[in-house]
Amino acid sequence: MEKDQSVNVLGEPLQACSLSPVTGFFRDGACNTCAEDDGNHTVCAVMTAEFLALSKYLGNDLSTPRPEYLFQGLKPGDCWCLCAGRFLQAAEEGAAPKIKLAATHRRALDVVPLDILMEHAVEDEPN
Repeated sequence: MEKDQSVNVLGEPLQACSLSPVTGFFRDGACNTCAEDDGNHTVCAVMTAEFLALSKYLGNDLSTPRPEYLFQGLKPGDCWCLCAGRFLQAAEEGAAPKIKLAATHRRALDVVPLDILMEHAVEDEPN
């Protein structure tokens, strides 16, 4: 699998999203992507209780630990590379988490308009 160029939605070098927990399609801490990333895991989101509940309700439980996958489960405040489509769905439902623009891959723009991403950007981007 060859990574797409690591560029964020602002046209700058892609910044890390999270190393604790380690996130990303490649589990490299960044929202890098490639042609094989069918989910487009490109939006660096800061988890909220509301979003985690919505995601669980929609069938993707991100809060329950899954040791068999070395997944500790997410909690509010954790950063995670979300599928762009799930982020857009959450935005349409009024439950989208804040995002880190500098750590959101430009391929997110294939699904989510920049103005929607900017509406949910955090001012002080946590790591």
